[in-house]
Amino acid sequence: MTEAPFRPFETYLDEQTALTVLREATVGADDGELFLERRRSESIVLDDGRIKNASYDASEGFGLRAIRGEVAGYAHATEISEQALRRAAMTARLAVGSGGGTLAPDPKGTNVRLYTDQDPMADATFAGKIDILKEMDAFARALDPRVMQVSASISAGLQEVEILRPEGLRLADIRPMARLNVSVIVEQHGRREQGSTGGGGRHGLARLLVPAFWQAQLREALRIALVNLDAVPAPAGMMDVVLGPGWPGILLHEAIGHGLEGDFNRKQTSAFAGLMGTRIAAKGVTVLDDGTIPDRRGSISIDDEGTPSAKNVLIDDGVLVGYIQDRQNARLMGVQPTGNGRRESYAHIPMPRMTNTYMLAGSDKPADIVASLKDGIYAVGFGGGQVDITNGKFVFSCT
Repeated sequence: MTEAPFRPFETYLDEQTALTVLREATVGADDGELFLERRRSESIVLDDGRIKNASYDASEGFGLRAIRGEVAGYAHATEISEQALRRAAMTARLAVGSGGGTLAPDPKGTNVRLYTDQDPMADATFAGKIDILKEMDAFARALDPRVMQVSASISAGLQEVEILRPEGLRLADIRPMARLNVSVIVEQHGRREQGSTGGGGRHGLARLLVPAFWQAQLREALRIALVNLDAVPAPAGMMDVVLGPGWPGILLHEAIGHGLEGDFNRKQTSAFAGLMGTRIAAKGVTVLDDGTIPDRRGSISIDDEGTPSAKNVLIDDGVLVGYIQDRQNARLMGVQPTGNGRRESYAHIPMPRMTNTYMLAGSDKPADIVASLKDGIYAVGFGGGQVDITNGKFVFSCT
């Protein structure tokens, strides 16, 4: 059953009263806002023919922030009421002190719709989702007698947010998310290997439950597992690596994207701090962070401060030209916000974090790039990685 829309100023708070409290908390501040959120999600995991886990989570609450200089006062609560809001305002106000600041201008509004506002959890019944997971298990086992174990999971959720700013601007966004993950374990001559894949984004769950989609995912997971049966240890030492398109893009996320987040660069803790306008990559390398791609997992119509998302160029032809910014860091660094103020939830302050980060295609053909190397490794898929942003060192695992 689909729940009623999240309308906190109709059900919990009087908007004018909330605005008055917010204004009192941000007098003399540089910035601030009231962020309200309701989040619901479900997950079903089938492992080896049985439902291993099924969960449903729901939460709602608000966070109130007041900023003066580098200091941010933040208070949050799960109870959305005038009394709780006034207590939060008193706490957040402490960061402003004697004031002296001037409120930053409101973000520009937008009516761009990058994704549906429909609840993806309502696309199928609970029993229907379990039946499809069981179909996936049976299908994968029928593909190859070497399949020993199959895991599949369906997850979906809906985040609803409203943002009220001291000048009276009110913004809202409804953000769906759906994902399907599959994993296949095969065995041959006593050796077991695994292949995993999946897909999803800001759209309904229905498009992931179409047989043509999930069957293709299972075939790909099986292909990876069978390739791994013949895999040998990677050679050691220094060598050239060619990255294929797709999942190797996680290299950009970990090794480049995190290092270009504004807070780390303002605090001089990133390896890219102070390098604006200098060459940090080879010619032809152009990296973007783009939150405006319809239906993509990282896309947002507005960020969690109300700034519209944008297509931001970070590296242009090898030259560093931009950082990822929220409002506070942008103001302190003397630049414009980029629409990247992201919160983990209403209980957390926003930070400058990525949306969809990727490298533009070049003019070289993949086959020519591989042929240009006398020796090296061609990596077609990455399974994860991590980076130390202070020195740029990173590690990854190939799948």
